[in-house]
Amino acid sequence: MPRFSVIVPAYLVQAYLHACLDSVLGQSYTDLELIAVDDASPDACGEILDSYAARDPRVTVVHLPQNVGLGRARNAGLARATGDYVVFLDSDDTLTPGSLAAIADRVKETGGPDVLIYDYARAHWDGSLVRNRHAQMLNESGPQPFALTDRPSLMRLLMVVWNKAYRREFLTRSGLTFPPGYYEDTAWTYPALMAADSVATLDRVCVHYRQRRQGNILSTISTKHFDVFDQYDRVFAFLEEHPELDDRWRRVLFRRMIDHFCTIFTTRGRLPRGSRAEFLRHARRHYARYRTPGGPVTPPTRMRHGLVRLGAYRAYLLITGARKARARALHHLRRAAHLARGAALQTHYRIQCRLPVKDDLAVFSAYWNRGYSCSPAAIESAVRSLVPSMRTVWVAGPAHIHTVPATTRGLVPGTFGYWTALARAKYLVNNVNFDRRLRKRPGQVLLQTHHGTPLKKMGLDLQEHPAAGAGMDFVTLLENADKWDYSLSANRHSTLTWERVYPAGYTTLEYGNPRNDIFATATEADRSRTRELLGIPTGATVFLYAPTHRDYQRTQTPRLDLARLARHLGPSYVFLSRAHYLAITDENATDTHPRVIDVTGHQAVEELCLASDALITDYSSLMFDYAALDRPIVLLTDDHMAYEAARGTYFDIRVSPPGPVAQTQDELIDILATGHWNGARSTRLRAAFRARFCPYDDGHATERVVRRVFLGEPSEPNPVQHDLRHDVPDDVPSNRSLSQEP
Repeated sequence: MPRFSVIVPAYLVQAYLHACLDSVLGQSYTDLELIAVDDASPDACGEILDSYAARDPRVTVVHLPQNVGLGRARNAGLARATGDYVVFLDSDDTLTPGSLAAIADRVKETGGPDVLIYDYARAHWDGSLVRNRHAQMLNESGPQPFALTDRPSLMRLLMVVWNKAYRREFLTRSGLTFPPGYYEDTAWTYPALMAADSVATLDRVCVHYRQRRQGNILSTISTKHFDVFDQYDRVFAFLEEHPELDDRWRRVLFRRMIDHFCTIFTTRGRLPRGSRAEFLRHARRHYARYRTPGGPVTPPTRMRHGLVRLGAYRAYLLITGARKARARALHHLRRAAHLARGAALQTHYRIQCRLPVKDDLAVFSAYWNRGYSCSPAAIESAVRSLVPSMRTVWVAGPAHIHTVPATTRGLVPGTFGYWTALARAKYLVNNVNFDRRLRKRPGQVLLQTHHGTPLKKMGLDLQEHPAAGAGMDFVTLLENADKWDYSLSANRHSTLTWERVYPAGYTTLEYGNPRNDIFATATEADRSRTRELLGIPTGATVFLYAPTHRDYQRTQTPRLDLARLARHLGPSYVFLSRAHYLAITDENATDTHPRVIDVTGHQAVEELCLASDALITDYSSLMFDYAALDRPIVLLTDDHMAYEAARGTYFDIRVSPPGPVAQTQDELIDILATGHWNGARSTRLRAAFRARFCPYDDGHATERVVRRVFLGEPSEPNPVQHDLRHDVPDDVPSNRSLSQEP
C-alpha cells in the first residue's frame, strides 16, 4: 500500500501533460502510485500516459471508452486508489519539488488528519507566479489537527479539490464522489471539509496552478456555467442529510453561494450574450430557496445580496458601474496628489543638487530604512568618535525613527529634509541601496557595507532563480552598483562574490565586518545586561534560533517547534526566537512556553548573539558572524532541496558546515540532548569555518573603514590568529555529554 495515490485526469492537455507527470514522478518522496485517467481524449494524451506506464511501474493508466468530464474521470481514478492518502492534480498543473515529502511530514506531525490543506500559486503563461492571496489562512500555528469549526475562515479559500490531501479511509467512510458538470469541485469540497473530523494546514506552495491564455474551462463562454446551480443544490442536500452540520454551516454556505453567483455573473468571458438576465433569475430562485438570514454583513455584501434577491439585473449593473466609477475617480485624485507632491520633492532635490556638497555631513541608513542597526550603525558611532567635526544623520521610516540615538539626527524618507541630505552630504553609507532616484554627485562618496557574508545567491545570480528574483530590475541593480565608491567585504569569499554579481568600478575594502567588532570588545557586563533585559534565568543555557527568509513561502512561521525543544531539554535551557527582517510573520503565531522568548523586535541582533550560548539556524548569513564568537552553531536543513531550488546557494553548507547538521527536527533534538552541539567534532568544524570566513574579525574593522573612507588614511588589516583568540566573554557551558561524542 503506497502512502499517496495521485490521481490525474487528462483531456486535451497533451502540451502540458509531460510536465505534470514529471512533477509527480520526480518527487523526492517516492512512496506513491500515479493513477492517470484518459478521459477519451482525442489528442495524444492516451499515448503519453501509456509511455509513462511502460517506463515506471508506479503509473496506472485508465482509458475511459467515452468522455465523461472531469468529475467522473476523477471517480474512475479514485475507484482504483490504494494509497493511505489521495491527492488530486489537474493535468495542466504541476507539483512543486519536495511537495509530497512536505505533505508526508505534515501528515505525520499532525497525527494523520482526514484532510490536509496546502497552498498553491497561480503560474501565468508569462512565467510569473502569484501566491494565493489568502495564504495567511494556512498558518500552522495553534493546535493541529483541528475541527473545521475551530477555523471556519478556511471556508473562504478557493473551493478546489487539488490543494488538499484526503485520507482514503475517510473518503470511503463518507461516500464522497464527484458529480457531473462544471463546478464539480464545489459539490465535493464543501461536504469533504464539513464531514472531516480533523483538518490540518501546511503553509507551503505545493501546486503551481497553470493560468492558460486560452482553453481554461471556466474561462470559456458557455451555458454550462448554469451547472453551478445544480452543484449548490447538491451541497444543501448534503446538509439536509446531515442535520448536525446544518445549523453551523447553512448561513456560511448561503453567503458563499451568493458570492459565487455574483462572481460568475460579473466575470467577462463566462456567460453567453443574452443569458445574464436568465442567470440572475436562477440566482434569485436559489436565494429564496436557501435564504438563511442573520449574522453581520458589510454594506457592499448586503447590497450585492439584495440585488440578487430582487433579481434586479439593470439596477445591479448601474450600481456596480457607479461604484467602479467612484473608485476610479478617488484613485485618480489620490494619484494626482501623490504625483504633485513627488514632483515638488524632486524639484527641491534638483535645486539642492546645484548647491555645494557639505564635506562635514554624512547620511546613514540600513535595511531599507528599518532603523539604527548593522555595520552602518557601527560606522556612524565610530565617525562621531574619530571624526568629531562630522555631522551625521540617519534615515529611518516612521515606525523605526525611535531607534535613532539622540546623538544623530533622524530623517524620515520622502521628506524635504531627506532629499536635502541626500543632495548635500559628502558621505552616504548603507547596507542596501539608497533611493534609486539618487543622483550621486561629483564629490560624494558612497560606501556599500552589505549585510553579511553571502551563502544564498545574490545580485545578477538571481537571474537564474526567478522565484527569488521575481520583479527585480537588474538594469537598475547595476545602475545602483555604479554609484558605489567602496564595497565592504568581510572575507575573500565575499570579495569574489560581490565583484562578480555586482560588476562595477568600486574599490573593495576587505576589512572585516564592522558590526562584529562588538564580539571582540564586549564584556561580561554587556552580556549579563542583555540577558537580564530579556528575562533569562541565571545559569541557563541559551540557544538563539534565527532562520533565514524563505522565498517560496509567504508567511514565515518558524519551522522549528521551540516549545517542544524546551520541554524535551528541561528547565535549564532557554530559546530565543528571532524572525528574519523580511519575514511576513503570522500575527497569530504565539508560543506560550515560558522558556521560549520572541526577540524579533530586539533592534540589535549582535546583542542577542552575545546573550546566547549557541546558534540554531539554517542558511542565514548570521552563522558567518556568529562564528567570530567561537560559540557552537547547529544547522537545521530540513528543506534544503526546496531552498536550493527557490534561492540557490554558493556552496553546500551541509558539506562545509560550522557545526552539526540536522535534517529533521528529531535529529536536532538528538544533537542538543546528547551534547554533540558542543562536542569535539563541533569545535573542529567551527574552527575551520571560522578560519575561512572570519579572518579580520579582530574588533578593529570599523576603525579601518572610518580611517580609509572618512580620513583618507591607508589601513590594511592583518588576518587574525584564531588559535590565540578567545571568546569574550568566555563562558559557553561545558559539554556534560562530551564522552558520547564519536
